[in-house]
Amino acid sequence: MNVLLSAAISLDGCLDDTSSRRLILSPAEDLAEIDRLRAASDAILVGARTLRCDNPSLRVRSAALVEERKAAGRAPQPLKVTVTTRGELPSDLRFFEGDRPPVVFAAAPLPPQLAQRAETICAPEITAALIVTELEKRGVENLLVEGGGEILSMFLRENMADRLRLATAPFIVGEAGAPRFLRPGRYPFDSGHRAVTESLRMAGDMSVATYRFHDDDPVRDRECLARAVELSRRCTPDPECYRVGAVVVTASGARYEGYTQMTARKNHAEEEAVAAALQAGADLRGATVYSSVEPCSARSSKPESCSRLLLRLGVRKVVFGLYEPDRFVHCTGALDLRRAGVRTLYLPEFARQILDINAHLFSRPRH
Repeated sequence: MNVLLSAAISLDGCLDDTSSRRLILSPAEDLAEIDRLRAASDAILVGARTLRCDNPSLRVRSAALVEERKAAGRAPQPLKVTVTTRGELPSDLRFFEGDRPPVVFAAAPLPPQLAQRAETICAPEITAALIVTELEKRGVENLLVEGGGEILSMFLRENMADRLRLATAPFIVGEAGAPRFLRPGRYPFDSGHRAVTESLRMAGDMSVATYRFHDDDPVRDRECLARAVELSRRCTPDPECYRVGAVVVTASGARYEGYTQMTARKNHAEEEAVAAALQAGADLRGATVYSSVEPCSARSSKPESCSRLLLRLGVRKVVFGLYEPDRFVHCTGALDLRRAGVRTLYLPEFARQILDINAHLFSRPRH
């Protein structure tokens, strides 16, 4: 998923002032750009506090942009998403308006009258890793996060944002209690890692900077994952397992390959590729692993799952093409890796092909 954070701030880093009326920092030019960003997104996320204070519609306003979405075979409007810890959302919010039920991540169940109007994902702890994982499973490929400060901070603290669009108005709020862009906390950039400044320009009288946080190579990621998919075809169809291929690329660039049951019936593809690398004396700290299917989080045949194995070895990044279906177990491999700080990418364009390769598991009744 591509995650874009967007914020408009004052010169002293405030999102708003302390008055009861919303402080509009953006001129018409910046608002028009935000509308284009919304039109390019599959989903828009704001926090519950933003909903209660501002009651935003979270809609694409331009009729022309709506028509472009429809012509491309997309829904007229992006999916609306929010996060609430207490489940306290007024029923008359514009958030609940529209043709599609919004998605609410909640730490507590919503009242029945609201639960009927939204898809609720309940979890004791709501994290950016959970949000990305669950939205990916629902087909969201481009997520626009518009705030507020707690939500923006959460994505940055967990290193789950790909880019940040920061528009700064030539205006100073100057109020001690005004909501700030970022909350205090530990960020991945505290250690000296610097984001890449992709662009600097003007939108009306606002300066707009776009920052990139990761050094992904999309061409190499797709090439290596395509190789993993091809390797999976070498596994003989077995009713007890998925046909999976894996490629390990070390920090130095060395590559090692494997596929399910390559050397032993109970071996998973990631195990096979890792074993080949370790046998060659490779150091897997900082390596990237490409697996056609999400690395497993639980298994009955061995005590250590593939996701745990990759964490133990210090893998830096994992790329996969299919979330493991709930056939044998409920897999949380991608979520576990993300929560542990591993850069984890899902490339959904490979999913159909991987499902076809594993048709032996879905074309006959389960026993």
